[in-house]
Amino acid sequence: MGWIKDTFHKAGSPRWFFAGSRPWMVGLYVVGGLLILAGSTWGLGFVPPERYQGDSFRILFIHAPAAHLAEAIYVAVAIAGLVFLVWRMKMANLLIVAAAPVGLVVTVLALATGIIWGIPTWGKGWVWDARTVSTLLLAFLFFGLIALRQAVPRPERAARAVALLAVVGVINIPVIKYSVEWFTTLHQPPSIEIGKKPAIAAVFLWPLALNVLGYYCFVAGVVIAALRARIVERDAGTEWVREWMTPS
Repeated sequence: MGWIKDTFHKAGSPRWFFAGSRPWMVGLYVVGGLLILAGSTWGLGFVPPERYQGDSFRILFIHAPAAHLAEAIYVAVAIAGLVFLVWRMKMANLLIVAAAPVGLVVTVLALATGIIWGIPTWGKGWVWDARTVSTLLLAFLFFGLIALRQAVPRPERAARAVALLAVVGVINIPVIKYSVEWFTTLHQPPSIEIGKKPAIAAVFLWPLALNVLGYYCFVAGVVIAALRARIVERDAGTEWVREWMTPS
């Protein structure tokens, strides 16, 4: 178990993370980009129209990955918030700083594509039901994490306040996930659930799975890139950053 403890402590070092993260960033960009290219080409160009929704359902190949990613990023931010509150790990705070803007963009993408999908499918782009409102709240939470950090003048106090908001806000995630089961909504029930047969046909499922995996990989690369930038910004005056920025 000693190696786990050592790895945990090393992961808390911005310099250690920066030194070893570039190959991961590049690899995630490449793998994610290829998977998105394959899944999107397959789903948008070769999958037949859906029986009831026609071609409008193709927005699913963007909407579903964005919606799942928005929730996953917030959960990661909330875990980082908890780690920071308990262990004061600098990397946890930097992760929140790096991931919150990415989460906001992804959540807005999920909302926008949902509106585009809803207009031809249900005749309404927006309804004030549990799923849409809780997703909108998620966007506000991401924005709140960014704005709160700017509003609190002392960095350490701002980091604690943001971490606390991140942890408290995670209660919204199960509301988003189970809102279509707990409440009456226009949004369709989940098509894929653990332990159950997918409700979506295989011809749609496989390109969607490629896109979901691709978006996860690509956005993970984006978060790592943002985190690396935050590390350089934070440690700009240190010797190791000066050495890294000096051409060899």
